[in-house]
Amino acid sequence: MLKKFKQAALKSLKSAGVSALVQNSSWRRQRLLILAYHGVALSDEHLFNGSQFISVDLFRDRLELLRRSKCAVLPLGEAVERLYANDLPDRAVAITFDDGLSDFYRRAFPLIKEYDVPVTLYLTTFYSYYQRPVFDLMCSYLLWKGRSNVLDLKSLTGQDLKTNLQGLDAREAALAQIHAFARGQKLSADDKDAFAASLAKHLDVDYDSLLEQRTMHNLTPDEVGKLAHGGIDVQLHTHRHRTPLDRELFLREVEDNRKSILEMTGKSATHFCYPSGVYDLRFLPWLREAGVVSATTCESGFASRSSNELLLPRFLDNATLSPIEFESWLTGVSAALPQRRVGMRAFAGGIS
Repeated sequence: MLKKFKQAALKSLKSAGVSALVQNSSWRRQRLLILAYHGVALSDEHLFNGSQFISVDLFRDRLELLRRSKCAVLPLGEAVERLYANDLPDRAVAITFDDGLSDFYRRAFPLIKEYDVPVTLYLTTFYSYYQRPVFDLMCSYLLWKGRSNVLDLKSLTGQDLKTNLQGLDAREAALAQIHAFARGQKLSADDKDAFAASLAKHLDVDYDSLLEQRTMHNLTPDEVGKLAHGGIDVQLHTHRHRTPLDRELFLREVEDNRKSILEMTGKSATHFCYPSGVYDLRFLPWLREAGVVSATTCESGFASRSSNELLLPRFLDNATLSPIEFESWLTGVSAALPQRRVGMRAFAGGIS
């Protein structure tokens, strides 16, 4: 009901000319909208998790709306520099993708080339070298694929626990149990991969087919190189999709990530995105020490000159957002309306 009311209000504001006034205002000109995406579905991933995956058709619609709205889509580095120089063009937007799942190369990149827009890819690099499904994400996906089943963890973790997987809460509780088991047993990457295969078999999901499609896999180093050669700006997202609270371990995550990106692209990365949007103020001096120029969060909002360059807000686009709601972010009208946080469910490309 609230969503329908919001859409009706936005349509009324557009009809009354308010949206046009805002998008052409000095207020909007002084602000940068950084759009955030994660995956563009290979098959049904947008039905599995609409906050993290969108369909190819929806991504095309978003790019078309950016074009029709005459937004100035800037490379992230240029956008940040011009933001603080008070030199942004009208309706400034930057587009970012997190994690670097294989669907970016096969689904997003062709449309990015077609619409000729600059895009930054925040790449987590461990699973680029280890070409198996991202464990946390794949387990969550398998629980959804096998949701018509009852999960018996006895044969998988030794726990005497049976869960009907029909409900989201039940699947998230089961995923938490799997995470706890993996951490407690200190499973290696190979152990986790074997566990995911066993989980798929237990739930009657065709795992070999998912492997063949490279579902929930990261980009290969060769694909990353081709993307960089094709104009994609590849930037930092940590090596293992984690941000330790220990300075030395945190800096190692950034350095391992940077070295990997340099190997794949020939370029040194200086912009950073917090994995899963989780940040701590202790990270800021560490990032500066690592030579990071900007860092983005998953906090919804527009970046302005008053924004900390290492805590830049973004807007996480998602499958539940209507065209008028997306357009309201491009114009800036959305800033005046109350927002509902969209959870990312599961770990966006992370490993534990």
